Amino acid sequence: MIEMWVKICGIKRLKDALAAAEAGADAIGFVFAPSRHQINPQEVRKISLVLPSTVAKVGVFVNESLRTVKEKADFCRLDYLQFHGNESQQYCSKFQRKIIKAFSVRDCKTILNPGDYSVYLRLFDIHSQKNPEGTDQGFNCVKLIDKIRKLGPFVLAGGLTPENVLQNIKRFRPYGVDVSSGVETAGEKDIDKIRNFIRIAKREARYHVTR
Repeated sequence: MIEMWVKICGIKRLKDALAAAEAGADAIGFVFAPSRHQINPQEVRKISLVLPSTVAKVGVFVNESLRTVKEKADFCRLDYLQFHGNESQQYCSKFQRKIIKAFSVRDCKTILNPGDYSVYLRLFDIHSQKNPEGTDQGFNCVKLIDKIRKLGPFVLAGGLTPENVLQNIKRFRPYGVDVSSGVETAGEKDIDKIRNFIRIAKREARYHVTR
């Protein structure tokens, strides 16, 4: 039985990256876009060079130039590129690496049509503005998620925590899950939360979408 794919995003410290890898993370995310999780390419390269080859290095970008993305991807030894802006299918097709395209479904709508994209994975942010802890019963996008699932494997993100990842996996049955702030304490990655999140998510392999 195939395990749930788990990505720990917003990594800024080597010790957190190594702890996530040891706990069984499939991918580590580095945010290049301006945010409190932003990390410089030099630090990403240092971390990438010591991570096990079994752990994918993912660069997160927002509306960045093709040249800048390619330069950072090469320098930082990235395996995947994850786009969270208005990047088009034509833009995504310019890269040789695996692409993850993110879409927001906060109000049961997406800014861009996910069906227009041919990418390795689609990521859907189901974070509820009414409930900062993540998806709740007030978020009624079941029909939309059914349509999303027909497009192929997808990653679930937005407000996930060790406490709610299980219910979200059961409800949406994604290919994988992506977490950042949900495994932090006082704004820093919490190794115990990272370990618990991965352990709980991986336990739910029976809900995994076949690759």
